[in-house]
Order: sequence, then structure tokens, then C-alpha cells
Amino acid sequence: MNSIGHTIKTSREMLKMTQQELAQKVRVGTHTIEKYESGEQIPSTQTIMKLSTVLDIPASELLKYNQVQTTSTSTEHI
Repeated sequence: MNSIGHTIKTSREMLKMTQQELAQKVRVGTHTIEKYESGEQIPSTQTIMKLSTVLDIPASELLKYNQVQTTSTSTEHI
């Protein structure tokens, strides 16, 4: 599990929220939340903003992981 996925899952569980409940509030599919939490998919910046609001965590906590992932991916292709 990557850091962003771990943060999403931990925050969701602290709020005693199911993946389905989070998906409904963020307006994505449950399968998408599963992918975020497992690290198979990285949420878009817009979705990160929604997740931050729903999970009551600073967007910067999620955005920093998105930036690290983007930077890592970019340097791998060099």
C-alpha cells in the first residue's frame, strides 16, 4: 500500500466510514476507493480535494504523496 492509500484508508477507518460511504460522499465508485487504498490508482487533484474535505484532513497531506508519485514516475522514464 502506498502512502496516499494508507492515509485514505486510515482516515476513513478513524471516522468509522465504509468504503461505500466514502465513495458516495466523494462521488466515485467503491471500486475506485479500493484502488486508491491499495495503491493501484492515484486520485486526481480534484478528487484529493474532495477526499480532504470528507476525511477532514489537509489536502496537503494527500497532495504531497501525489507529487512524490508524479516525480518518481517522471524520473523513471528518463
